[in-house]
Amino acid sequence: MLMYPIFITDDPDASVEIKTLPGQRRWGVNKLEEFLGPLVKKGLKSVILFGVPLNCVKDEFGTPADDPQGPVILAIKKLRELFSELYVAADVCLCEYTSHGHCGHLHPDGTINTEPSVKRIAEVAVNYARAGAHCVAPSDMMDGRVKAIKRGLLDAGLGNKCTLMSYSAKFASSLYGPFRDAAGSAPSFGNRKCYQLPPTAKGLARRAIKRDTEEGADIIMVKPALPYLDIIADAAQLAPDHPLACYQVSGEYAMVCAGAAAGVYDLQTMAFESVESMVRAGATLILTYFTPQFLDWLDA
Repeated sequence: MLMYPIFITDDPDASVEIKTLPGQRRWGVNKLEEFLGPLVKKGLKSVILFGVPLNCVKDEFGTPADDPQGPVILAIKKLRELFSELYVAADVCLCEYTSHGHCGHLHPDGTINTEPSVKRIAEVAVNYARAGAHCVAPSDMMDGRVKAIKRGLLDAGLGNKCTLMSYSAKFASSLYGPFRDAAGSAPSFGNRKCYQLPPTAKGLARRAIKRDTEEGADIIMVKPALPYLDIIADAAQLAPDHPLACYQVSGEYAMVCAGAAAGVYDLQTMAFESVESMVRAGATLILTYFTPQFLDWLDA
């Protein structure tokens, strides 16, 4: 049930601590065998890759997102070569690669231009699938991108080779801070509230979940997890035949770690309690930075 989010940078020999995410690092492609090999031996089954381009030239269109020599495509190929049984998912978004830090193309007034945004995101997803990703996971929240990606995968002959996991109910949360620090993906102006869901938008989340299932999503995701257990439960009811993922995001992880460091509770006990609530709500796949610790704790 556990998928491990990892950050891949474009320095091939990088191993850089992320101070806001205790125990997590940015990794270069050349370090993946050393880093993941022991975890695979312990039972790690799946990862999701997030690109952290620090040396490329970003532009307003996110051109470097599917660079064949970029960190994500190189990492997909490397992991498929190193670990034949590891399930490799790739986050699909443009924010790490655009000069403005937003998740799509913009109109001159700074608002999202949906049509070219969806087209570009679908191109990136297909190119990740061509590189060998088992799963592409669009996190941009652009309307219609699931249908466009599914069509792109089918047209490329990859419809039965690559799963589509949609961030269907992704809320405009305060809990993404450490991730944006890790990925360098904070917007240079404004915020993402115009295309992520307001925290109170239960009905809008339900509609987005139904839309994505109808457009061909294979897996539905809710993000963040712990503050949105009711949405996870709604998704389980709305899409009972779909695997249901939730993302225990960077801020959730950092809070659990901080509470344990302050002596509020035992880290292991609280980590289990937090994800068990997600399972209780209906999640069948959990993206969590605690995955390496869970591999140890579950084997103890």
